[in-house]
Amino acid sequence: MSEAEALQFEQIARWSQIVCAVAFLLVLIWGVRKFLVPAITAAAAARNAELATTEKYREDIRAEVSLARAEVESADRDALAIANRAKDDSAREREQIVAEAKADGERTIRNAEGELGRARLAANATLRADFLDRALALARKEAGAKIDDAANLRLVNGTVDSLAGSRG
Repeated sequence: MSEAEALQFEQIARWSQIVCAVAFLLVLIWGVRKFLVPAITAAAAARNAELATTEKYREDIRAEVSLARAEVESADRDALAIANRAKDDSAREREQIVAEAKADGERTIRNAEGELGRARLAANATLRADFLDRALALARKEAGAKIDDAANLRLVNGTVDSLAGSRG
């Protein structure tokens, strides 16, 4: 083989390696674009969908937390309002009970005063009757000894005239 042929074979070998390297690079680029790029794109899309789902879940949780806080604040306001109403109701009920007790006490005092007045009148009537009975008994005892029949007749007529004059 001649040197020119050898040189030609070397150039063919070199160009063969260049063409093979270019073909390999083209197949590699084609394979990356055909298989690897869609896989990376699908993985990125899946990761983005996962992130979007997670962000939506986080926003939903934030909304629920806000709602729960609003409900807690509402419950606190309701509890405070109930406590205030209970306080007002208890004060009103206390005033009503005190007023009823005062009215009952005053009514009891009035009734007792009326009973006391009736008891005094009854005691006075009994005392008067007792005094009259004793006075009559004493007067009969002493009158029989001190008064004669003429004075007795004069006293009886004077008493009858006095009773008849007060009726008439």
